[in-house]
Amino acid sequence: MAKILTILLIALVFEAVGVVLLSRGLKQIGEAKQITASEVVSLVSRGLANANILLGVLCEAIFFAGLLVLMSKSDVSVIWPLTALGFVLTTLAARFILHEDVSMIRWAGVILIMAGAALITWSDKGKEPSAGTQAPAGSAARKGL
Repeated sequence: MAKILTILLIALVFEAVGVVLLSRGLKQIGEAKQITASEVVSLVSRGLANANILLGVLCEAIFFAGLLVLMSKSDVSVIWPLTALGFVLTTLAARFILHEDVSMIRWAGVILIMAGAALITWSDKGKEPSAGTQAPAGSAARKGL
């Protein structure tokens, strides 16, 4: 489980950094003044030339690749809820990198997310068999299969 959590945390750092970079880049290129073909093409062109957007997409792709690896190695019911830890890292990145004002109610939400992720991690420990555990009566191990 430690290896899975390590990979997850690394992937989530890439996600948080990617979201921050995408936010910066989108603010830099601005909004479409009108919804016309030429304005959309101009906006997309500015986005494709913006380093923050390109690096943000790269970071999100690395996160997604890590998520695919994790889902191939563990139960999705464990991995997917733990990705909620990304909200914690993203909120911290928004506060300290983008200098966003994060209210106390948002920090309370972050604490609740952390508590939920901890419960999910703790619940997975109950599934791991211990060294001295015997197979239940009627199991394949007991029948000699």
